[in-house]
Amino acid sequence: MKVLHVEAGMHLYGGALQVVFLLRGLKARGVDCVLACPTGSAIATEAAPHARIAALPMKGDADIGLTGRLRRLIREFRPDVVHLHSRRGSDIWGAVAARLEGVPVVLSRRVDNPESRFVVRLKYRLYDEVVTISDGIRQVLLSEGVPPAKLHCVLSAVDTDHYRPDRSHLAWFREAFGLADDELSIGMVAQFIARKGHSTLLDALPAVVAQHPRLKVILFGQGPLHGEIQARVQADALLSRHVILPGFRKDLDRVLPCLDVLAHPAFMEGLGVSLLQAAACGVPLVGGRAGGIPEIIQPGLNGELIEPGDTGALVRELSKLLASPELRQHYGAAGRRWVEQRFSIDAMVAGNLAVYQRASNASTQAARSA
Repeated sequence: MKVLHVEAGMHLYGGALQVVFLLRGLKARGVDCVLACPTGSAIATEAAPHARIAALPMKGDADIGLTGRLRRLIREFRPDVVHLHSRRGSDIWGAVAARLEGVPVVLSRRVDNPESRFVVRLKYRLYDEVVTISDGIRQVLLSEGVPPAKLHCVLSAVDTDHYRPDRSHLAWFREAFGLADDELSIGMVAQFIARKGHSTLLDALPAVVAQHPRLKVILFGQGPLHGEIQARVQADALLSRHVILPGFRKDLDRVLPCLDVLAHPAFMEGLGVSLLQAAACGVPLVGGRAGGIPEIIQPGLNGELIEPGDTGALVRELSKLLASPELRQHYGAAGRRWVEQRFSIDAMVAGNLAVYQRASNASTQAARSA
């Protein structure tokens, strides 16, 4: 089988990382893959050992010329399936290109942002099959009128060999982020965009710090709101003493196991790859009851859920975990087991491959009937 993958993201965030995992697993199963991605994107380097890379200009939703560029690639590669992994125009123009070339189209939906029924009715007829990375996203699409037979939930995965409980780097971690030996740490790993809930966490911190004054909060990542959040922290005496913004890190496998708690009070979230990574590292979680997050955080097992925006609940749950090393250890160990059981790379690859085979078989049957 040959598959053309299209990923329009420039950075190696959660979705693009999943594409790398998928390409690696498909190669091991003998599937021939080409990845179309933006010129100069981070994923091009990471995916190169697992697929042929076709770097193309990808200019967003208005880039109708992407249709022609992808059509030429389809004619050259002759894939059995085209798999669209992101939006930014590639979900539309990629689907149009595949349709014009007579190749079945699979879309991965990674976000739970609602769309109007009118848009859904027009857009989703372009796709033969739709993969959702959580049941939460699947439920959103069902509510918007996408036929159930077209939807397939294939959970995102985490590399549990790479992300694992290992606090041997604790001394390095404390030095790197300026923590004293007696200080606890809360981490948040997310793009700086409103729906991730950074403001909720900052709103909760004064009350949390009042109970746990020996605390540092580390906000990892980058994004449009980074400057605004940084300015808020710098302008507040308490926040400036307790909050660190180290930017985007490529060494989270060393960082995450050293955190005491990971917070993710999101308002919307397709699934939450940083939550999977932290759980695989044995870190207890506190997150918003939104999108696919409840499929990772099991209250009373590996963490706690709050209603999005509920600052009081966030104070309560963070304080409870910070007060109890035993509870943190219990939740962390259970989280590691939960991820190993439900979010393996092998299961994710097998799930996507089954969808490809379904799409390809349906296309073959339709051609024979014509």
